[in-house]
Amino acid sequence: MARTILKNTKETKFKFSKKLLDLSSRTHLMGVLNVTPDSFSDGGKFLKVEDAVRCGIKMAEEGADIIDVGGESTHPGSDPATIEEELSRVIPVIEALSKEINIPISIDTYKSGVAKKALDAGAEMINDISALRFDPQMKEVAAEYQVPIVLMHIKGTPKNMQENPYYEDVVKEIIEYLKESIQLAKDVGIQEEKIIIDPGIGFGKRLEDNLNILKNLKKFSILNCPVLVGPSRKSFIGKILDLPVKERLEGSLAALAVSIMNGANIVRVHDVKESKRVADSVDAVLKAD
Repeated sequence: MARTILKNTKETKFKFSKKLLDLSSRTHLMGVLNVTPDSFSDGGKFLKVEDAVRCGIKMAEEGADIIDVGGESTHPGSDPATIEEELSRVIPVIEALSKEINIPISIDTYKSGVAKKALDAGAEMINDISALRFDPQMKEVAAEYQVPIVLMHIKGTPKNMQENPYYEDVVKEIIEYLKESIQLAKDVGIQEEKIIIDPGIGFGKRLEDNLNILKNLKKFSILNCPVLVGPSRKSFIGKILDLPVKERLEGSLAALAVSIMNGANIVRVHDVKESKRVADSVDAVLKAD
């Protein structure tokens, strides 16, 4: 009975070509695979296709349920990549990795042109940090392919999102934003059962905003969509602990546990092995009768 806090959706099963993911059964892990030169945590580590594929395989072996491939850094202050740059980074990796793993690949992009080519290359999911706002054509691509899509909240753009963000009521405002994006999606024929929401930890948020989101995550159940949360290695953890990116594992795992306890269906993580252990442990507590 305790696990019912997660069951805020009409349909929690996602059918992919090689896998059926039932989000009602347990917490699912999305492994982060950034093939960028400047991502805040692992920029430059996986620029070679073979290195990226090796990392994706390792995450799948460690328990990832989805691999999220991104070709543009979206950390605070970052400049956008051109569509050509992004495609040159992600397409070879998706093509190669899709042949090596039996779990779905997500394309982390807000550009419709990148999403379309990535789906053709073997990706089966879209993770859009703009919740369909940056590129008007993205909703048409998602509707055409009818793949699961993550709609994330962001205030501003990656370039300016941390320039004095302010909210009167952060949870209420994010819920309203996501409600509008869900309607945008439904208006073009994207099935509600394909939509996942993400409150956007660290994307145009102050420390207190991120903490309030995690503390009040259950309130997002009003949107009746699965919830994805990505606190892994984020700067708010660094501020709490006064630690650099490479020393934020324990803080990330603590935020992960709180997220799951408060209703996250999917957690987006860099450290898959450790996160899997935490997720399984918290799930066991939630399932206890």
